[in-house]
Amino acid sequence: MRRYLEIYSIMLRNSLIREMSFKANFLLWIVVEICWFAGQILFIEVLFRHINAIGDWTKWEMILLVATHQLIGQIFQAFFFVNIVNIPELIRTGRMDFMLMLPADSQFLVSARQFGLDNFVNAGVSVAIVGVALHRLGVMPGAMQVGLYVGTLAFGVAIHYALMLFLATFSFWIVRAQGLFSGYFNISSLARYPDSIFRGAFKWVFSWLIPVILVANVPSRFLLDTFSGPAWIPLLHLGAASLLVLLGSRFFWKSALRRYTSASS
Repeated sequence: MRRYLEIYSIMLRNSLIREMSFKANFLLWIVVEICWFAGQILFIEVLFRHINAIGDWTKWEMILLVATHQLIGQIFQAFFFVNIVNIPELIRTGRMDFMLMLPADSQFLVSARQFGLDNFVNAGVSVAIVGVALHRLGVMPGAMQVGLYVGTLAFGVAIHYALMLFLATFSFWIVRAQGLFSGYFNISSLARYPDSIFRGAFKWVFSWLIPVILVANVPSRFLLDTFSGPAWIPLLHLGAASLLVLLGSRFFWKSALRRYTSASS
């Protein structure tokens, strides 16, 4: 474990040096993400001029939900997104062979090589919007609620990571997976919608097999304390779903590596 922490700290330092070498790019991506986030908030503002609620969610509850979705997405992008998107390129160019030769777990190495430091800034903006939404709702969550919120955010990041890794692993067969990544962003956008609007088989699929519906809804409900039943049930559901997809992506990664014969063969 200590060796992995040392490797991780070295890669983090290298990422910081890389980001600071291109300051304009760093600042531009912050502005782009903030504009995208502002567009989502503006859409909610316009929508709620014509309606009073979506499912059982009011306007500021919806803003909190979208801000939570944005926060999870920014944390995921900060730590994992760039690395996973680069997996097809590692395979295509043969650099994956070098990764497999290193004395460390290959999944760890390909998942933690770079960091999106601009995403940390945008994550802070998301936290601020969550705070504003809670203030407008007159909600003051307790320490237990905040702790469960932070814990379930980690589950949400794990789900994003596992699903993206699963798609990236297809690159061992199809080499280029950009189309799959684009499809995933369309699916993951379901996380910013209230869980109460989904029904039937659709809700089951996107709550278990591809559990994106849970990603932002469960943490948000912990802050708002709006569960219709015992709170431990959605917590257990989210934890079990995240563990399921993490184990599935790990198994698929290991299976793909057993069939990988290097770029030169």
